Amino acid sequence: MGGFIVVGIIVVLAFLIVAGTIKVVPQGMEFTVERFGRFTRRLTPGLHILMPFMDSVRYKINMRERVLDVPKQEVITRDNAMVSVDAVVFIQVMDAARAAYEVDNLDFAIINLAMTNVRTVVGSMDLDQVLSNRDDINARLLSVIDAATNPWGVKVTRIEIRDLSPPPDITEAMARQMKAERLKRAEILEAEGQKQSQILKAEGEKQSQILEAEGRREAAFRDAEAREREAEAEAKATDMVSKSIAEGDMNAINYFLGLKYVEAFGKLAESNQQRTVIVPADFANLTGMVAGLKALVEDNGGTGGTGGGGAAPSAGGGRKPAPWGKE
Repeated sequence: MGGFIVVGIIVVLAFLIVAGTIKVVPQGMEFTVERFGRFTRRLTPGLHILMPFMDSVRYKINMRERVLDVPKQEVITRDNAMVSVDAVVFIQVMDAARAAYEVDNLDFAIINLAMTNVRTVVGSMDLDQVLSNRDDINARLLSVIDAATNPWGVKVTRIEIRDLSPPPDITEAMARQMKAERLKRAEILEAEGQKQSQILKAEGEKQSQILEAEGRREAAFRDAEAREREAEAEAKATDMVSKSIAEGDMNAINYFLGLKYVEAFGKLAESNQQRTVIVPADFANLTGMVAGLKALVEDNGGTGGTGGGGAAPSAGGGRKPAPWGKE
């Protein structure tokens, strides 16, 4: 009976010796080994054998990237506005020995470091800057906290402000300000639209007036040209009639005077103020007027035939009388 007890004790001691000698480190972890209370080495992932009764595992350090939650806190900004701020910090242990022996309670230390720096950074900015410059706040916090945790063998990969909450009265004031700003921009845009519309309308009227003036100018030019052509034609016709009269052609003067007579009578009939048209009794007989002009033409021809101012030539000699008919 006593032999079985001794064997059992030996088996238990052997198991304890083997358990304390062989250590398996999982992936993503590192162990620190102490010999008689002094750090000697780190155990990386894998199988390791320790000296029994001399070496012991003291700290088990997580080497993976971890997230620490920074509690929400009230921070007073530079313009005396109260905001609630919380954040998250992403860390990764780079040196297990330093993380184990350089600081006590690593996570607690980093959280408190983050809280104090959040108060410092946010408190140095105005409320508008805090609400609009989160990236700047994150960059400043990352720089400060990473530098502070470097002696602990920890790398702060990033830090993010998760929530920024102004008090309700400031939130309401900001909402009214935003609404007023939007109304202002809407009125400005509406005024700009009206201004642009009036400018375009004025430019259109200006262009219309220019085109109308150019049209009047072109019409006046063409009217002047037409009158000039008409005057040239009339002058040419008058010259031809004058030549025909000088040569004694009675048909030319009859045509010329009859045409003028008909034109004058037509204008008299078309007048808006003329309600009664008086027709001459001798309208059908234009030859009487033409005959009256015949004597005038003969006198002009008789006095100007020789080109002098003297008496008319006798019937027996000189220029023959114009063949306008019997007197």
